[in-house]
Amino acid sequence: MNKEKIVEEILRRRAVAVLRIKEPEKLKKVIEALYAGGLSVVEITMTVPNAIQLIEKMSNELNKNIIIGVGSVLTKNVADDAIKSGAKYVVSPIFKKEIIETAHKYDVPAMPGCFTPTEIQTAYENGADIIKVFPADVLGMDFFKSILAPMPHLKLMPTGGVNLVNAGEWLKAGACAVGVGSALLDKAAIEKENYSKLTENAQLIMENISKAFFK
Repeated sequence: MNKEKIVEEILRRRAVAVLRIKEPEKLKKVIEALYAGGLSVVEITMTVPNAIQLIEKMSNELNKNIIIGVGSVLTKNVADDAIKSGAKYVVSPIFKKEIIETAHKYDVPAMPGCFTPTEIQTAYENGADIIKVFPADVLGMDFFKSILAPMPHLKLMPTGGVNLVNAGEWLKAGACAVGVGSALLDKAAIEKENYSKLTENAQLIMENISKAFFK
């Protein structure tokens, strides 16, 4: 898929699972459990041990319908390495023009993290495909409505503050998709290898998103 197609798929699927886990050997089962619950866009963050190697491994072994990206990217070199290893999109907690340029060099979407209206618009003008509003819990849903009123051209994705039962509300407030991490990844369940709990969580958030649009 090219950059435009990947963005289209993320917007259609609505939710991105942000994966920060301390036990990388469990990553495959975690992703498979989320996928069984209907969540098929996953972001492997650079805070996961051996993230680059895992991106390559997961890209080769998992169902090809799962869109794997890289998160917590702080430099263009990391973006370059991750894309070469199979990452289909690049997410950063910050805005750096060179990270966007690196992603686009490979025809891959870039999602920089931004906080203020000026930073968000600047990222858009520098080619950001989707803008990660982070930390979104500090700003709240009303921020999305306020930003999009004068700037409806923006594609905004909240990360931080999204949980299993409010994802649909973020979307109704104007978000194009949501990023969800800790609320989705039950640490106790992962520790006990109770992966069915993760499947249940994925089902819950996807049902919440569906109800927001079809109730």
